[in-house]
Amino acid sequence: MSKSLIIAEKPSVAADIARVLGGFTRQGDYFESDRYVLSSAVGHLLEIGMPEDEEVKRGKWTFGHLPAIPTKFALKPIEKNEARLKVLLKLIKRKDVADLINACDAGREGELIFRYIVDFARSAKPIRRLWLQSMTPAAIRDGFSTLRSDASMRPLADAAVCRSESDWLVGINGTRAMTAFNSKSGGFQLTTVGRVQTPTLAILVEREEKIRAFRPRDYWEVLATFRASGGEYTGRWFDEAFRRSDDDPDGRAERLWDEARARSLAERCVGQPGVVTEESKPSTQIAPLLYDLTSLQREANGRFGLSARTTLSLAQSLYEKHKALTYPRTDSRALPEDYLDTVRATMESLAESNAYGGFARQVLKAKWVRPNKRIFDNAKISDHFAIIPTLVRPKSLNELEAKLYDFVVKRFLAAFYPPAEFLLTTRITRVADEPFKTEGKVMVAPGWLAVYGKEAQADEGTLAPVAAGERVATERSTSRPTPRGLRRGSTKPRCCRRWKAPAS
Repeated sequence: MSKSLIIAEKPSVAADIARVLGGFTRQGDYFESDRYVLSSAVGHLLEIGMPEDEEVKRGKWTFGHLPAIPTKFALKPIEKNEARLKVLLKLIKRKDVADLINACDAGREGELIFRYIVDFARSAKPIRRLWLQSMTPAAIRDGFSTLRSDASMRPLADAAVCRSESDWLVGINGTRAMTAFNSKSGGFQLTTVGRVQTPTLAILVEREEKIRAFRPRDYWEVLATFRASGGEYTGRWFDEAFRRSDDDPDGRAERLWDEARARSLAERCVGQPGVVTEESKPSTQIAPLLYDLTSLQREANGRFGLSARTTLSLAQSLYEKHKALTYPRTDSRALPEDYLDTVRATMESLAESNAYGGFARQVLKAKWVRPNKRIFDNAKISDHFAIIPTLVRPKSLNELEAKLYDFVVKRFLAAFYPPAEFLLTTRITRVADEPFKTEGKVMVAPGWLAVYGKEAQADEGTLAPVAAGERVATERSTSRPTPRGLRRGSTKPRCCRRWKAPAS
């Protein structure tokens, strides 16, 4: 009886597939059942190398031997993984193996790993593709019931090979050219170049040069405390005629570059009455988009200080080991348009949990899962869709895995909630014909912020009430260390935060 050989990208994925499909017995480095033979790679098993007869010795990396363009792109085994490659080659060549199933990760790199193995084996056996967005048992069973044809995957395979070969050409020729250039005065000065490495390094160097060339500038702000019938509030002086200019990127309407002018302005206003005008308008804040890998890495770094590599490792563990998240290596922040039923099922699963049950039940009760191009849009999806939780409720997560899972689940829930509603108040207090601005923001309805517990927080910048046209008293600032409401700061090269100068 003929069998299909399933090749996964990692041993853990092969073990999951064997457990879900059932009927397998382990035979060393592979599994076997009546219908399938199942094994895996351990990441990349092969790499491109220069053909032996065309290789130039490292000591002869000169411009005369460039460009290095081989007559063919020769594949060679990666030494540390050669034993696993031999296992797969032997399985591919088995006479009872009639066809191959590519179960490597659903993406360009997974496609490349599989295609290089098949090319190196010189196999012409038919190929089908298992495409998994999550590692839940239901997703695996569904994936095997809808295997993709080899023809439909050829464009992705070609793109993967093209990327690999172009990276190799850039790296080989760039590295040898720069090494030859830097070795002109003697010795062998190895200088590596890469398609991704070099422009990334250039961005860092350019930024570092800007930081080193930066010259800080001191500026002053004038702050005033006003006493009204309803209480005290603080205002900041601003220039009504200010217009941002490319010639002065550090300029702000509230900044004064001349200390004497700032002190004069403060002296002129202290003790003088102020006349208040006020304007309030409603504002909304829509929920952020679902996570792709980059946005998840960025926010995990800002919130928890996790590196991009650590975040990817945690997300990969939640995907592979715990089956709690969908495929993490994605650049999409949208879901497929036919994914509404899956989202509802995921909400129903979350509704049974203690941590997220109330929010998930509200989404289901209000029927907020409905067609919405901001969330469900096929045009915004390439290989994979946004990172969202699966139907599996994970157990035994470590601290960092639990934090990242919570991060993704809350973003998923919030995406379906209505916008948060605010009332924005801008108050202008005019003293001695000089304007001082005070802004307040009051939450009217938390909307999606409720998922993050923001409905219980104090309103931001709640203003003391002032009657229309009321005249208020201008006092010295009591909350700043510098005299008469002056605040001194300095422009900074790495960020725009102001610092307070010590009291004079």
